[in-house]
Amino acid sequence: MRKLILITCIIAVFTACEEKENRYTQSSAEIDTYKALIADYESGNWEGYKSHYAENAYVFRNSTDSISVQESVDVNKESLMSMSSYGFIDEEGDVEMVVTDKGETWVNFWGTWEGTMKDSDRNFRIPVHITAQFEDGKIVKSHGYWDNAPIMMAQMEMEEAKKMVDSTDM
Repeated sequence: MRKLILITCIIAVFTACEEKENRYTQSSAEIDTYKALIADYESGNWEGYKSHYAENAYVFRNSTDSISVQESVDVNKESLMSMSSYGFIDEEGDVEMVVTDKGETWVNFWGTWEGTMKDSDRNFRIPVHITAQFEDGKIVKSHGYWDNAPIMMAQMEMEEAKKMVDSTDM
């Protein structure tokens, strides 16, 4: 009986000491990669930005339809042309990594994007959520959600004002 209790205790100790897989963290290589992606976005380093993605990554931006990484870069470049400055506010962001029950690795980012329009000096602060799936150190899928309606409305207002000025010049 003593041997049985001793064996049970030994098994319990080894089982309790077994290292558990970390399924949630705020510090990982994937998070570092994601922070580098944000830095590349903020500096306009589009080649560096693309380097964080797998070759055939799926990018979803406020849509259920995916675009390629190059299309994402092109959309970013075009939308940022009207900005004199842009970037994420460091103090208002958070990043975490989770491993799902299926073994998928996802990095979640929450932040506040801030930008100023060139022509009007109008400032925007927009909450953003982006989640990116990683495989072998690269992003294979990314979903981004934010409300860009205030910027679009401001651009439309500027276009209307420009049309009004042009029509009075004739």
